[in-house]
Amino acid sequence: MTGYRGKRALDLAIAVPALIVLSPVMAVVAALVAWRMGRPALFRQVRPGLGERPFAVAKFRTMKEAYDAAGRPLPDRERLTALGRFLRASSLDELPELFNVITGEMSLVGPRPLVTKYLPYYTERERTRCAVRPGITGWAQVNGRNDLPWDQRLACDVWYVAHCSLALDLKILGMTIGKVLRRANVQVDTAINEPDLSVERHDRRASAA
Repeated sequence: MTGYRGKRALDLAIAVPALIVLSPVMAVVAALVAWRMGRPALFRQVRPGLGERPFAVAKFRTMKEAYDAAGRPLPDRERLTALGRFLRASSLDELPELFNVITGEMSLVGPRPLVTKYLPYYTERERTRCAVRPGITGWAQVNGRNDLPWDQRLACDVWYVAHCSLALDLKILGMTIGKVLRRANVQVDTAINEPDLSVERHDRRASAA
């Protein structure tokens, strides 16, 4: 299952022109990131995609390289820069994911690609979120984003997979534009505000045992 017929065509019809139009903005952001935080300007991380196959998602860097006396990276909140906060709040850090859409690793709309370490903690129902390509935006993002508890966020992903359609994708894209313009439900410092799903569910399993 990869969604409805025509979903890939919609992705390309929007992502290719968007990349062309936004390329000057991306060039400026890349230059600012390289200047303020060093190279490379892009941050890549392997995450599970369609069918849980791994791929490298690309975003603009929002954190600087900084280490403690033992050579360990400082906590995210100490490495997050003012420019990084702006990029996250404006969602400009997500623009390189258009390349992932064009190459077919992502879709414009779909469940957000979460980190690989969460895979063992999904329920069987939640694993269906990987039955479609992950998206730059999705049903969870327009219904609370990081403000939603994990169970609700994953339930939104499962609901999207079950109801995926052209009309729903267009609705989500329209809602996303409104959210981005209003900067609604944005948490720029997720290390402070968001629990770790693997820790949360490990603790839940331990208490139930």
